[in-house]
Amino acid sequence: MDDLKHQMKEHFIQYASYVILDRAIPNVVDGLKPVQRRILEILWRQSDDKLHKVANIVGQTMQLHPHGDAPIYEALITLANKGFVLDRQGNFGNIYTGDPSAAARYIETRLSLLARETLFNPDITEKIASYDGRNVEPITLPAKIPLLLMQGADGIAVGMSTHILPHNFTELLEAEIACLEGRNFKIFPDFPTGGVMDKSQYDKGQGKVKLRAKIEIKDPKTLVIREICYGTTTESLIRSIDEAAKKGKIKIEAINDYTAKDVEIEIKLPRGQYAEEILDGLYGFTECEVSLSSQIVVIKDGFPWETNVNEILAYNAAKVVEFLKKELEIERDRLLEKMFYKTLERIFIENRLYKKIETVKTLEGIHETLQALFKSYRKKLMREPTREDLEKLLQIPIRRISQFDIDKNKEEVSILEQSHRDVEKHLRNVKKYAIDHLKKLILKFGKEYPRKTRIKAIEEIDRRSIETKEIKVGFDLQSGFIGTKVSGSSHVSCTNFDKLLIFHKDGTYKVINIPEKQYFEQIAWVGVADKKTVVNVVYKNRETSQVWAKRFIVDKFILDKVYHYLDEGTELQHISTNPNAVVELHFAPQARQKAKTMLFALKDVLVKGAQTRGIRITNHKVKKVISNGRYTNPQ
Repeated sequence: MDDLKHQMKEHFIQYASYVILDRAIPNVVDGLKPVQRRILEILWRQSDDKLHKVANIVGQTMQLHPHGDAPIYEALITLANKGFVLDRQGNFGNIYTGDPSAAARYIETRLSLLARETLFNPDITEKIASYDGRNVEPITLPAKIPLLLMQGADGIAVGMSTHILPHNFTELLEAEIACLEGRNFKIFPDFPTGGVMDKSQYDKGQGKVKLRAKIEIKDPKTLVIREICYGTTTESLIRSIDEAAKKGKIKIEAINDYTAKDVEIEIKLPRGQYAEEILDGLYGFTECEVSLSSQIVVIKDGFPWETNVNEILAYNAAKVVEFLKKELEIERDRLLEKMFYKTLERIFIENRLYKKIETVKTLEGIHETLQALFKSYRKKLMREPTREDLEKLLQIPIRRISQFDIDKNKEEVSILEQSHRDVEKHLRNVKKYAIDHLKKLILKFGKEYPRKTRIKAIEEIDRRSIETKEIKVGFDLQSGFIGTKVSGSSHVSCTNFDKLLIFHKDGTYKVINIPEKQYFEQIAWVGVADKKTVVNVVYKNRETSQVWAKRFIVDKFILDKVYHYLDEGTELQHISTNPNAVVELHFAPQARQKAKTMLFALKDVLVKGAQTRGIRITNHKVKKVISNGRYTNPQ
């Protein structure tokens, strides 16, 4: 058993680690998950400026890792729809309507110009063996743009998740420049679906944003939705509007979806409804307004890192400097090698050193002779020639030697020396070179990625106040019907949030939601269950004919539960909420009885609970109870 527990624990940790590091959470360096990185690596290897069938790319990607074809295809579609690293041809789905993409064999893709210029450099890319050892794949791509924040990311791993909102390309690069220059900066999301955003609670990516659809008022009776909230579709938005209308939150006459390339949802309003008045209802009760929370967890140096947007930008800016420095160093070494060989070649041909090896019989002797000959030219060379250098000289064809142009050679060396001086200058101030590089990217690609989401403060909507409406609930004590669709002289004014308190002649009462039309037996009184109204009740014992009175407030109740407010064996004589109610009691005739009537003010009775027994008004038998000059027995 202990061994089994140990194995379960060990295997679970391995599985959790695999899901976190190799599947669900993106790497902070290039902003990619492993499957996305493998897709881009295959496209880079196949890159020839032509479009490739997605089905072919999916199959090639499986050489690097045994993903299923469906996950690779879905990852490629998601990556393409982000709009930064892949060019598309064919139906890749619609981010507005949620329509699916075409089959992999029908659509084509390739790396975008931005991706080719900023994500790849084999000379500085660290690679590892693929799962079967037949291929190699990159650990991370040397990204010189903050792709993680540009695209955003979602991932659910074991025990952790990440939700990173997308940002604007130009603003991110400007923020990196500010970071390298030591200036403060602020950065906020930008969504491909547009909309209006309140960023007051974003807090560097550790908070949330409020997002609204862009709604135009076409005329007083027509609204048109032009942009939707990120994470919603036109289908889900229309469904939310329909549901709100069914629940009575808003009133619409018709809704039509004309979305094609751009979002266009038209809402027609019924009589009595106007566009300006319904806007708050749309924001309050539909997907025209959503709140998006951000939680940033990424992989850094092989471990999960919970961070914020500013720290990621600072890290990416430092990585840009690091990658550019490596590239400059490689370029410097390449230029030095070119300068060295061109100088070596000129000395070899200009001084006819090839003539002095014509009589040497062995290859080893030729190399030794050339080594000795070049010693006298050592000051003109940057280093000692190697055996490989000499072998290259020996392979120069006679035609090239005979047509060798010394002046052209010197000019080429001069150009290389100038390039070398420029590289050395950049290496002395790599940070400035990185800033200039980012500015060039903004100049070249910035126009392709304008901000789509407008930033604006959004006031909090009080949904209850929007939904609260004054209504009239009609009731008929004779027919027993109560509801908003009951006509009659008697009615109760209230709001749609109120509850109704109904007293029955049989001594029971209950609290209900407001109905449209519902039948109730033996209704005595109807009012609003406001938990503060004082109810006056006078009732008579059937056996003794003695009359009792009580006053109470219904302040606690459970909807639709039946409660008792009269004592057993009694019948209701009077019920009202008038604080100054007075009843007149008419006694039953008895021998030697002088008084025939009696007035009683109900305000003299203390307010107690509804189930508490009342006080006896008189010991005499009562024939009837009259109030305000009329008989009030509700029976």
